[in-house]
Amino acid sequence: MKILHTSDWHIGQKFMGKSREEEHKAFLSWIVETIKKENIDVLIVAGDIFDTGNPPNYALELYYNFLKELFSIQNLYVIITAGNHDSISTLKAPKQLLEFMNVHVITSGAEDENELIPIYKEEKLQGVVCAVPFLRDSIVRRAVSGQTTNEKESSLNTGIKEHYIELHEKAKELIKDDKLPIIATGHLTTVGSRTSESERDIYIGGTLDIGSDFLGKHFDYVALGHLHINQTVGCDHVRYSGSPIPLSFSEANQTKKVNIVEFKDQKIEVEEVEIPLYKKLQVIKGNLELVKDELKEIEDKSTWIEIHLNDDNPMSANQAIREYADELNLIILAIKIDRTQKKLEAKELKVTSLDELTPTDVFTRRLDTEELEDKEFIDELTLTFKKVYEKVLV
Repeated sequence: MKILHTSDWHIGQKFMGKSREEEHKAFLSWIVETIKKENIDVLIVAGDIFDTGNPPNYALELYYNFLKELFSIQNLYVIITAGNHDSISTLKAPKQLLEFMNVHVITSGAEDENELIPIYKEEKLQGVVCAVPFLRDSIVRRAVSGQTTNEKESSLNTGIKEHYIELHEKAKELIKDDKLPIIATGHLTTVGSRTSESERDIYIGGTLDIGSDFLGKHFDYVALGHLHINQTVGCDHVRYSGSPIPLSFSEANQTKKVNIVEFKDQKIEVEEVEIPLYKKLQVIKGNLELVKDELKEIEDKSTWIEIHLNDDNPMSANQAIREYADELNLIILAIKIDRTQKKLEAKELKVTSLDELTPTDVFTRRLDTEELEDKEFIDELTLTFKKVYEKVLV
């Protein structure tokens, strides 16, 4: 059995006002060709298919055209699980039609969803996928009045672990005594993983007390989503695939990959396959002269550029850099003034635009302006905000 593991597509993302449509279109075409070339049996997409709960029409069109192309590939299983960015209703709407196409969409992990997907090849069972989506607080944690934030975190951790253990037991019943692989998916931040600037915290406390020691001992491979860096977590068979395109300038130098996982003779082999780069992002740091020197060296005029400016006269340098970039036909998306310079006035520090912020970022910054000292109260406010925001995405 051969699996292609990917996640965090974020189709429909607006990157500082710029569309990613062409990048996503190229990536999805590459995925189709890779599935054919590598004779993939199962495609797993571990959450965050879309960037928002209400994706633009072109994003939905890309998604459905992609699934239509996959339908022409015989005996391919497609397993799609929802992430924290995804709307349950948007993904769930065509669920019955997609199942006819052997596309299994798991949106919430609620009791009315079947998260166990047996994989057959020539009518012979090859393994079982426990398709776990982003588990919302309301699914896995029993509400108890008067709980402290720490108690809520503990209850959430317990609920998520129990969810995985229950699925694992059911999967073992399916395979009986056969030594067949049991694969799990997940969309969460695990202990020991590396993050970038483009992921948002999805639970109070950010990182759950769940890592490879728990996931690795129950499952033969764990296909994780949410973090945008391709990485292993503690052991070789618990992995994030990472996002297929850089979703922030903090990811500019990352090599984007998918994981191809092969089970053969009760052994597992994982190959990290590099995704072609369709749009280059570049970060330049320094004063006016250093920045201009680096701009002059850029050959690909379609590169999106972010500049971190550290200059004695930042406002004048900012204008000079923009004019110089125009002369070179280069695209600067942001110039950020180095905040460590004490000489800068407050108005010169306000260089962040809303395009760079998530709704959670905006809420957090608004909280910071209140200078609240009660951490428990701050956590409660944040939890309430996330619950409201979560309902908006459904």
